Amino acid sequence: MSNLFDLSGKVAIVTGSTKGIGKAIATAYADHGAKVVITSRDAGRCEATRAELAARGEVVAIPANASRKAELETLVAGTRKAFGRVDIVVCNAAVNPYYGPSLAMPDATFEKLMNANILANIWLVQMVAEEMKARRDGTIILMSSIGGAFGTDVIGAYAVSKAAVRQVARNLAVELGPDNIRVNCIAPGLVKTDFARALWEDPSYVEPRLKRTPLRRLGEPGDIAGAAVFLASPAAAWMTGQTITVDGGATVVV
Repeated sequence: MSNLFDLSGKVAIVTGSTKGIGKAIATAYADHGAKVVITSRDAGRCEATRAELAARGEVVAIPANASRKAELETLVAGTRKAFGRVDIVVCNAAVNPYYGPSLAMPDATFEKLMNANILANIWLVQMVAEEMKARRDGTIILMSSIGGAFGTDVIGAYAVSKAAVRQVARNLAVELGPDNIRVNCIAPGLVKTDFARALWEDPSYVEPRLKRTPLRRLGEPGDIAGAAVFLASPAAAWMTGQTITVDGGATVVV
């Protein structure tokens, strides 16, 4: 049964993998035998993360801004140069440049958010789909959020983008399933990352949330990594188009 979670020989790109959830996923993949590409727009942080994970397996760093198509093309080309193929893609990179009511948000901010959180994911999948089709094997994991399931007056556009990501996964699962390419989502709850700091450092937001969360704590990046290993592994071979929620039970409370 241990072989169900073996990623040996697989090549994984994890965007936004120099900190937080992305770094935790990249670390878990290396620990389970995958060859891992570390990438974010910060070249120095990419190299530092690569050096940190080097003892765990084959890891390379390829800096790229995931919201720029040309840099994603460079990322995919660099991965193929380093490892010859792409088996697993985790679209973890995202932005949330605005905290406040949607009615006051500038158009340019909304467009930036949708481009980075939705369109960029589609670009990256387009870039790897043909080689996965040729092998009749591949795994795509998109990062949604429980925020995409509720109304909010502080992260409205982000929530819209994360709701859309779930639908993107369903659509791509239908399109790519006949070629044995699986596409799934992970929807984390509130995790203690730099990205979500504005939320978990706001007592008026986080304290009522903790009281309603069955496990009575916020998530840590490592709490999400197990779901990412599962979705990339043979254990999830008959699973596609789905969203796994990892939130300490927050969404089961009325």
